[in-house]
Amino acid sequence: MMNNEHTSKQFEAELEAVRARVLQMGGLVEEQIKLALDALISGDLELCTKVENNDHLVNAQEVGIDEDCSTIIARRQPAAGDLRMLMTVVKTITDLERIGDEAAKIARMAKLIYSTDRLQQPRTVEIRRMSGIALEMLRKSLDAFARLDLATSAEVVRRDQHVDEEFRGVLRQLITFMMEDPRTISVSIEILFIAKAIERIGDHAKNISEYVIYMVKGKDVRHVTLEEIEREVMG
Repeated sequence: MMNNEHTSKQFEAELEAVRARVLQMGGLVEEQIKLALDALISGDLELCTKVENNDHLVNAQEVGIDEDCSTIIARRQPAAGDLRMLMTVVKTITDLERIGDEAAKIARMAKLIYSTDRLQQPRTVEIRRMSGIALEMLRKSLDAFARLDLATSAEVVRRDQHVDEEFRGVLRQLITFMMEDPRTISVSIEILFIAKAIERIGDHAKNISEYVIYMVKGKDVRHVTLEEIEREVMG
């Protein structure tokens, strides 16, 4: 009996360590986005390079956590809620790694914008507003993961519509700029890539929140309507 209790406590400690590493990876990814946006707004080319170089740290964390999960599954053969938690971790770190890729993409585009002599400086007001929503979604999705908070998960899913609306607004504006002045085409296309990267960050944050609902409720809500998700959360 004592041996079983010891094994159970050890298993719980392993699961908790994995969850903590996911949140640590989330913090790193959030910092990458902030630095990339700072580089875009300030035109700091060194900061762009730093974000690009740090992407390998995000990748390494994904690989390490994935290996830990595989080891736990092989050794412990978890069932039910514990297995769902490990599956949620594996899915979540994949989305976090992709968010890291989007941050590196923003840094690359910022470097392109500022490393050539152009008369037009990028307009970043809308990008800042859009990125603010996406960053808040990421923070809340990680918070929902940490606290198994279904209400916050549903809120993140709802917020994704706002990011999509902001993206469409940026797209309309950039098309207008390009039509009015062809000299803005090059920088407008680069800003469009940045806006798309931010929109994808929102999508990945939404995915993470949906995984939390799966972890708690045991139901996959990735391809259902917002109304169905809210019913599931309330039920």
